[in-house]
Amino acid sequence: LQRLKSELAAAQQTGGIEMQTLRDKIAALEENKKQLEELIASMQEKLLLGGAALPVELSTLLEDFANQHDMVTYDPKRGVVRFKSDLLFEPGSDTVASSSVAAVQALSGILNSEEALKFDVIVAGHTDDMRIAKPDTRAKHPTNWHLSVHRAISVKDIMEKSNVDPKRLSVRGFGEYRPIEENLPNKKGNPKNRRVEIFIVPQGV
Repeated sequence: LQRLKSELAAAQQTGGIEMQTLRDKIAALEENKKQLEELIASMQEKLLLGGAALPVELSTLLEDFANQHDMVTYDPKRGVVRFKSDLLFEPGSDTVASSSVAAVQALSGILNSEEALKFDVIVAGHTDDMRIAKPDTRAKHPTNWHLSVHRAISVKDIMEKSNVDPKRLSVRGFGEYRPIEENLPNKKGNPKNRRVEIFIVPQGV
């Protein structure tokens, strides 16, 4: 592409008749580049959203884990572990409840298993659309964006303390903008949208 642009510049100086042909080639290459970038972004998004099922051995471990904890669900088709925030945290807090720490530690044990070591872990926090009302809560979490990412960081911290390699960990916060169900009218929220999701993805995504 850069070579063609240089040729076009030379043709413009000499008034060559190939200028339009070069312009067409450059336009075609730039369009192709744009399409490739969009394809890569789409593939990365699909992986981030747990678009691929996990190996059977790992998926079985995660299914067993979910069956042992009321606050957890597991989607084997997407390879996603989901924690219910209302059970994982106190309302408006980013501190994992003492009664829930053991569940995150148990998941960390699975993530450290031989079956999972070739995968990275993305911890994604979500909220519903209820506004943060309490001034002391709002001072620490000004918006739902902040609350969602702060909660993801808290879960990540427990995983790291449970010896999950921090190089495998990353966090996301999506606030209220990726609901799995409609929120109630007038910003009344929906508890199903208050969640922390664990995406187990191929390394390097």
